[in-house]
Amino acid sequence: MSQKTHGAIAAGHQNTALAGIEMFHLGGNAFDAAVAAMLASFVAESILTSAAGGGFLLAHTQNQQNILFDFFTQTPRQKRPHQEIDFYPVELNFGGAVQTFNIGLGSMAVPGNLLGVFHVHQRLGRLPFQVVASPAIHYAKTGIRVNEFQAYCLQLLKAICLASPAAREIYAPDGKLLNVGDTLILKDFAATLTELAENGSGEFYSGEIAHRLVKDCQEKGGHLTLEDLTTYRVIERQPLTINYRGHTLLTNPPPSSGGCLIAFALNLLSNIDLTRIDYGSSEHLQLLAQVMGLTNKARLDGYDNYIYQSDIAETFLSSAHVTTYEQELKRIVNKWGSTTHISVMDNEGNAASVTTSTGEGSSYIIPGTGMMVNNMLGEDDLNPQGFHQWAENRRISSMMSPAMVLKDGQPEIVLGSGGSNRIRTAILQVISNLIDFQMPVALAVQSPRCHWENNQFNLEPGFSEEEVSNLMLPTDTQLVLWKQKNMFFGGVHTVKKDYLGVMEGGGDPRRSGVVAIA
Repeated sequence: MSQKTHGAIAAGHQNTALAGIEMFHLGGNAFDAAVAAMLASFVAESILTSAAGGGFLLAHTQNQQNILFDFFTQTPRQKRPHQEIDFYPVELNFGGAVQTFNIGLGSMAVPGNLLGVFHVHQRLGRLPFQVVASPAIHYAKTGIRVNEFQAYCLQLLKAICLASPAAREIYAPDGKLLNVGDTLILKDFAATLTELAENGSGEFYSGEIAHRLVKDCQEKGGHLTLEDLTTYRVIERQPLTINYRGHTLLTNPPPSSGGCLIAFALNLLSNIDLTRIDYGSSEHLQLLAQVMGLTNKARLDGYDNYIYQSDIAETFLSSAHVTTYEQELKRIVNKWGSTTHISVMDNEGNAASVTTSTGEGSSYIIPGTGMMVNNMLGEDDLNPQGFHQWAENRRISSMMSPAMVLKDGQPEIVLGSGGSNRIRTAILQVISNLIDFQMPVALAVQSPRCHWENNQFNLEPGFSEEEVSNLMLPTDTQLVLWKQKNMFFGGVHTVKKDYLGVMEGGGDPRRSGVVAIA
């Protein structure tokens, strides 16, 4: 899809994208569109994200400001004894891989998404907040038709959707889990968002909603207190910036880990001449496997344990540190994540890349709100030191990596992904497809992906059988051949603008992605 436009948006659901496009028609900018789409996603993609989740928005403004808005979840200020908390495991089966997550009130971290949308809108939006919130309110009140992807997600998360009476009332109102063609209605959320749009976010963080949430946590096994909510703040950070083949990449800085890991992998790739390598060849796949493997090795070698140090990005991406792994690369060469992403550009020079999540959801719905709270304290990848080992009152490190590529100081590519620990490898491959292999956006997004982790090399279908059979991987590597493309490999919703101002986009089919242009 390509044409001269006022604005473009790529997202994980048609209604999410249309909410943003409506803001363009009303004279809004990219940030109005992004906030409207975020709010709409809490309805249309409620199984992936929630107002009681967390996320990040990377902004590039027409006056050349680059800001990373961090409204990800925060660890509570107090830990309850293990024996008192409501915390238990569920397993999700992707068909090719199984991941275990933990849910219950004890899995809930301090939510940030709701304060994030208010903060970003106040800083950079143009339209009244009531206008920006109106599509989401309409969707929640009248209902959203469940599509195939959302039905798949519901089935995958069935154990969570049915684990509490309030969740069952939303996702199985007639005693049976919603399926394709059914209507998902969130009337409580419509009423709550209407009130919040009129009165601000205070009701959620210090008012009646906050008191309901805290009461249940204290009585039923959660960590959260009123102080956790009243003291939560959105943090504005300087984006991590790296150069890749004449392009400037902006992404999420520490204490989140995904941006640094993408930057490290691109630094490794930048010293390889990819013009002599065919896309999808055994040489290309081996190169990606080794880059991913070395990035994981570097992560374990002095990164995860120091993620909260003020200079961790500079140390991790220092030339000496990267060179060590470059030399090893040259010697070699010579799962689920309930997360969604929105990419937005306008014709004024503004761009927004926003990734939000509720984890898999805790199954706990704040009474009377229709909002499921996150389970970030129950996600393995967000708790690398082990469950219940988190430090109190600390912004959780995330793999989320909303990203932009600038050319001559102007936004050229906006992208990001869901997908837990596959986020970084999915974004890495799409950036390389666009820059190294000069693919059109839709092809760059739709092309088959790979992912290396824990000595497993996962490959989507679409690569040549002959090239795959010629792979020369380390003897301890298990090759996992997927039968079809899957959301396990992320969902990189992407928009791109050329030097003439023409925009095109690619919605990732792995996560029901769509593109809309105004």
